[in-house]
Amino acid sequence: MSGQEFRTIAIIAHVDHGKTTLVDAMLWQSGTFRENERVEERVMDSNALERERGITILAKNTAVNYEGVKINIVDTPGHADFGGEVERTLQMVDGVILLVDAAEGPLPQTRFVLQKALALGLPPIVVLNKIDRPDRRPSEVLDEIYALFIDLDATEEQLDFPVFYTNAKEGVAHLEEGDSSTDLRPLFDEILKTVPPSTGNAAAAPQFLVTSLDYNDYVGKLAIGRLFNGTLKPGVQYALSTADGIKKVKPAIVYTYEGLKRVEAENVVAGDIIAVAGIEDIAIGDTLTDLENPAPMKRIAVDEPTIAMNFSVNTSPFAGREGNYVTSRQIRARLEKEILHNVSIKLEIPEADRFVVMGRGELQLAVLIETMRREGFEISVSKPEVITREIDGRLHEPMELAIIDCPDEFVGVITEKLSARKGRMVQMHNPGHGRVRMEFSIPSRGLIGWRTEFLTDTRGTGIINSIFDGYKPWHGDISGRITGALVADRRGKTTTYSLFHLQPRGILFLGPGVEVYEGMIIGENSRDNDLDVHASREKKLTNVRAAGSDDALRLSPPREMTLEHALEWIDSDELVEVTPKSIRVRKKVLQANMRPKKYKSTE
Repeated sequence: MSGQEFRTIAIIAHVDHGKTTLVDAMLWQSGTFRENERVEERVMDSNALERERGITILAKNTAVNYEGVKINIVDTPGHADFGGEVERTLQMVDGVILLVDAAEGPLPQTRFVLQKALALGLPPIVVLNKIDRPDRRPSEVLDEIYALFIDLDATEEQLDFPVFYTNAKEGVAHLEEGDSSTDLRPLFDEILKTVPPSTGNAAAAPQFLVTSLDYNDYVGKLAIGRLFNGTLKPGVQYALSTADGIKKVKPAIVYTYEGLKRVEAENVVAGDIIAVAGIEDIAIGDTLTDLENPAPMKRIAVDEPTIAMNFSVNTSPFAGREGNYVTSRQIRARLEKEILHNVSIKLEIPEADRFVVMGRGELQLAVLIETMRREGFEISVSKPEVITREIDGRLHEPMELAIIDCPDEFVGVITEKLSARKGRMVQMHNPGHGRVRMEFSIPSRGLIGWRTEFLTDTRGTGIINSIFDGYKPWHGDISGRITGALVADRRGKTTTYSLFHLQPRGILFLGPGVEVYEGMIIGENSRDNDLDVHASREKKLTNVRAAGSDDALRLSPPREMTLEHALEWIDSDELVEVTPKSIRVRKKVLQANMRPKKYKSTE
């Protein structure tokens, strides 16, 4: 094992450009899986939410052996909301594969992750994927990539990157478009050539930097990271350098990676990515080092969160019906467990039953909420709010760089909507094939609640992506939701008769036969005020019949409220009630006579 040579590489790309598919192909072709074991699902997307959404949320690592060299491969998230995962990952690699869709070109998260990689001086290999797409434009995309590298202040060495043309689904990489290659061998050869061997002195004091945490039912907490120097053995005492000082620890088991499996090792050497079990107090950023001569490494730093939400106990009349975990103690324990392995999320507890969860964006927090509801939690969550800062005596707020790709017929309506939300166009590019790409600088709060409206405005044809763009002085008031809510005024079951007569008032969120309670929101009012309505009223029966009175009442299909839509839609005096089986929207104050009469205005 001591003579083993390593290469450690991260695959970075925008959401849905095919990096997880490429890693899968590398696993099959390196012999990690036999052909008869091949399955249709992406093996690297192990999380149920990842499979459903088609995005990578958690950074994962695997290893393949190619011509006697162990290549550690890390598949990273492409969404800026999961930047904490990206930043931790890049700390332990020696090079990056930049994967770009041959038709779409570099998109915002391509820029976000590449910026982090170039700042660390990592050598890149550029891969143009989906080369089989009929709308591919490889030469133009390559020009855009060069422009992006220059824009990000890449060095001369980094600009001299090798380029490959791949079809990850078929597992083929070409040095030149259409050459005779039938597999990924050219890419494997380039990794050995471009990515420097993992440096590290096996004879020096051990330095193991923890970049990720996992949990196993049999061995407990697992610390994952790279061993930069020295060797590690199980059952030997080491020093653990934490944020609070140094303590004496003894790892019980040390694992190395082979394919997707963790394999126990008696001795691991510098340069490898490993996992250590048996240290309960270990945290991300800690260093495991020599007991006599401790040499801690620099702790991992990630960008500060920009969005906050209040999590609290579900206090509705239906509380406890559907969930297994409903108390503030259980919610607190789950959130404290989350911040142990998710460094980009922060937690504050201003009150015993209210938890302020801060993250990088709405998607990151929505994924946390969705994960908790699937685990059996019942919670109430508030409208997302931005985290402001005081800089030089002035109030500053987080900004976003929003990149919008849409048909040119919708440019006017998008510009109008974003201008009202304090957005300013900084760039516009019209390649002349019917679609336009625009860049807007806009306050983060200007995008909260707008994404669904954007899809409606562009009839589902628009694409919007955004990345954090620093803090700037407060931009003033931004108008929020301009419509009110239809609020149930009593407990009962909705009836077709009642909903039919409420339809002209606005858009309904539910159909007949659904249980409601006082203060629960059943629809969106077409006017700007909240309206208390009787949603469970039944038709009075008489023995007099009139022509047409028994005609079937027809209801329009209700607007189904998904978790993301509900979080975007609610106002500051409303909550989303999340349970394993239901997503409900409600007023914070349920009793109508206790609620102040409210008319919509600017936030």
